[in-house]
Amino acid sequence: MRLIFLVAHLLITLVLYALGALVFGLALTPALLMVRTVWLATAGGDLYRQALATSVAAAAGFFVFGVTLLCLIGLLNILLGLRLKEGSYPAGHPETLKWFFLNALFLGLRVTFMDFMLLTPFCPLFYSMMGTRLGPGVQINSRNVADLSLLSIGENTVIGGNATVIGHVFERRGLRLERVEIGRNVVVGLNAVIMPGVKIGDGAMVAAGAIVPRGTVIPPKTVFRGRERAVKSEQQ
Repeated sequence: MRLIFLVAHLLITLVLYALGALVFGLALTPALLMVRTVWLATAGGDLYRQALATSVAAAAGFFVFGVTLLCLIGLLNILLGLRLKEGSYPAGHPETLKWFFLNALFLGLRVTFMDFMLLTPFCPLFYSMMGTRLGPGVQINSRNVADLSLLSIGENTVIGGNATVIGHVFERRGLRLERVEIGRNVVVGLNAVIMPGVKIGDGAMVAAGAIVPRGTVIPPKTVFRGRERAVKSEQQ
C-alpha cells in the first residue's frame, strides 16, 4: 500500500511539473522572441553594439516574463476556478492537489519576480486575480503572503517587510485551510507571522516579529505583541 501511495504521489508530482513547465514556457515565449528580434536586427553591424542591444533586450525580457507570468497564473486561477475552499482535506483530495498546484505556480513567481512586484500596481492586480479581497490603498511589502483566495485585507492596511500570512496548516488528517481576515488601517509589522483563521480588527497593529497563533481574534485599535497567550493585546 505504501509503495502504491509513493508511485501515485510521484506521478501526480510529475504531472504538476509538466503543467508548471507549460505555464513558465508560455511566459518565457514573448521575452525570447524579443531577444531574438533584437539580435537579428543588429546582426552584421558592430559586435559591441549588438551585444549591448541584446543584453538590454534580455534584461527587459525578464520584466516581460514576470508580468506575463503573473497574468497567466491569475488567468488560470480565474478560468479554471482554482480558488481554495476552507476545510480539512486528506492527501490526494482534489482540493489538496489544487493547493499544491497553486503553490507550485506561486512559488515560481515568488522566487523569480515577486520582489519586483511589491509596492507596484502589479501586486494588487495579481492578488485580486488570485481571489484576494483587497481594499484600496493596501501596501504589501512581503513575498511571504500565500493562500491568496483565503485572504481579505481592508483599505489602507500595510503588510510589513518579510511578514508571513498563510491560510493553511498540515495536521494528522491532512491539509487544513482557513480564511485570514485583516481589517482596515491595520499595520502588520516587520517579520510578523499571521497563522490560519486569524481575524484582525480595524486599526489594530501587530508588532514586529510577533507570532499570531491560529484562530486568534485581535480586537480593533489594539496592539498585539505576541506574548505567550493566544491573544494578548493592549489599547493603543
